[in-house]
Amino acid sequence: MSDISLPPRDQFLREETIRGGMDLLFFAHTRHLKHADETLAALGLGRAHHRVLYFVARRPGINVSELLAVLDISKQSFGRVCQYLVSKGLMEQQPNERDRRQRLLRLTPEGAELEKTIFDGLHDNIARAYKASGSNAVTGFWTVLQHLMGEDARAHFRFVQGI
Repeated sequence: MSDISLPPRDQFLREETIRGGMDLLFFAHTRHLKHADETLAALGLGRAHHRVLYFVARRPGINVSELLAVLDISKQSFGRVCQYLVSKGLMEQQPNERDRRQRLLRLTPEGAELEKTIFDGLHDNIARAYKASGSNAVTGFWTVLQHLMGEDARAHFRFVQGI
């Protein structure tokens, strides 16, 4: 891509470069999720539903407490989203056989199909950007994002990654 803007060399800590990075995060985030948002809206779902579908797909059998920690949301917020996904036949809850107080979450075949459809579009967009940017840029991108999220979120990232 020939119209890629780059920060001034060796001036990455200046206010304008930092603001530019924040602008980039905003525009990349909203445009990257635009198609997913449209797909979800057509089904009466939003980003909160998508986040739950995504992480339950990443960790089938995740318990509610683990998911609340990963998403950094309250039980009350999750309850509404969970109830809606279950009522639409996209997700199911089962008691943990070892600890009946815990509820384990899994996507139904319909939920898995929806999550995969949304993921495929996001995958293609990320893959295109990774390919255009190259390995060193992808490594830098991962590094910057992990420093932005802080240690608590990095622990959740490692959990989701299975590390």
